Amino acid sequence: MTGFASGRARGTAPAPTETELRLLRRAAEYLGGQRLALLTGAGLSTDSGIPDYRGPDAPPRNPMTYQQFVGDPVLRRRYWARNHVGWHHLRHAVPNSGHSAVVELEHRGLLSGVITQNVDRLHTDAGSVNVVDLHGRYDRVVCLACHSGFSRSEVAELLEELNPGYLDRPRHDGEIAPDADADVVDTEDFVVADCPVCGGMLKPDFVYFGENVPKDRVARAFSMVDDAGALLVAGSSLTVMSGLRFVRYAAKADKPVVIINRGATRGDPLATLKIDMGVSTALSWLARNLPDLPAPQDQPAD
Repeated sequence: MTGFASGRARGTAPAPTETELRLLRRAAEYLGGQRLALLTGAGLSTDSGIPDYRGPDAPPRNPMTYQQFVGDPVLRRRYWARNHVGWHHLRHAVPNSGHSAVVELEHRGLLSGVITQNVDRLHTDAGSVNVVDLHGRYDRVVCLACHSGFSRSEVAELLEELNPGYLDRPRHDGEIAPDADADVVDTEDFVVADCPVCGGMLKPDFVYFGENVPKDRVARAFSMVDDAGALLVAGSSLTVMSGLRFVRYAAKADKPVVIINRGATRGDPLATLKIDMGVSTALSWLARNLPDLPAPQDQPAD
């Protein structure tokens, strides 16, 4: 269990407009005939009902840093209260047609792998196999003292025991962020759960601002770009370096970089082609229209 409700992909992507079709055909010229590394961001999951961080319609966000989480008990209590509410809303999200398109691209052998900045695990729920969860996943919780791992469902049960009736109070006052951080007031009476093994500090197992992505995870993502002939970016503003570095890396290697996103991205100056459109629509079209890879040449006999 990922902490989300696995199931059939949500909805059908709308058809592209004529202008979008022209751009998608250009994208197919750059991407066709080679394996692709795919980098995805929050814009892919908006069709699953998960709001993005920095899209054109996203509200201003002030995410908690790692230093604040571990160093301030008041802020940590506030975070866990907000996360407790947010997780119970977002855990029912299911993959959308864009996630299904990524699965189709992988099944056809067109992807060297998926690098996702999302922590929602919807790629895996949809059926993708070769996925690097660059920023971790929020269906898992880790103890910072003994490093024991727990499912988010287990921790939810602990929090409900410690805070009976909390979810029934009318506390949700706004949108929920992609990391399940809900806009909640009156968190002073919330009780934070300690590690069931050692009593240490529990933390959602994803990368906070001010925290580094594990080196082995980054290395695996770079190897996906190395094994690809082009990089496709879908639904990321590339604001943070953790994603932008792969665009820089591919561009430096003279590999085509196609970016599909609503609104400007930090990688636009490096893109071979930038398409401003819905990610699910674009990925669905590419999954249907990109050609199969050429069959491998038979090796000559000795």
